[in-house]
Amino acid sequence: MLYVLDLLRHIEDKAMLVGYARTSTSDQKAGLEAQERDLKAAGCEKVFAEHASASTAQRDQLQATLEFIRDDDTLIITKVDRAARSTADFLGIVEQVRAKGASLVVLSLGGQRMDTSTPTGKLMLTMLAGVAEFERDMMLERQREGIAKAKAEGRYKGRPATVMSQAEKVRGMKESGLSAAQIAQELGIARSGVYRCLAKAKAQNSKN
Repeated sequence: MLYVLDLLRHIEDKAMLVGYARTSTSDQKAGLEAQERDLKAAGCEKVFAEHASASTAQRDQLQATLEFIRDDDTLIITKVDRAARSTADFLGIVEQVRAKGASLVVLSLGGQRMDTSTPTGKLMLTMLAGVAEFERDMMLERQREGIAKAKAEGRYKGRPATVMSQAEKVRGMKESGLSAAQIAQELGIARSGVYRCLAKAKAQNSKN
């Protein structure tokens, strides 16, 4: 269906108003329906909707929305937190929308409508970028303070080992007869990480 709709758009060469709606859980059906209703009232011809936690990076319908929009389209969301996990995440989405030649409209940002194609909208984005930088600086400052305190108390052990730093350990476990699933469970890493480690170990052995 999505392919057919996209094909028709190419034939008609028509810009579209595209909506995206999200709630955290499937129990929030009424909330999702309310968003869809508001988006359609705003003129959206196509609405992508999903149940997905804001804390997860896996938001399939958001990705589908960003792939669907094209030049001169307008992506509409009801509120910033329906699409983004943070200020920085929102700004990243805005850049993806711009890269497609489209614009973004937020129906309610602090009670005000924001359109990124207007001078006022662009000013608001500049202010949000400043907020994102401030948030990042504060996070880094708290991190530095935490490290300094841990060092003073003798509890600091440095950064935790990355998955790739365990390549030799993974290779040894694989040679001992363990499966990728068993290694992943034992080390507390994803199975994909196990395969990357094995590939790294193999590449290093081929150089030697």
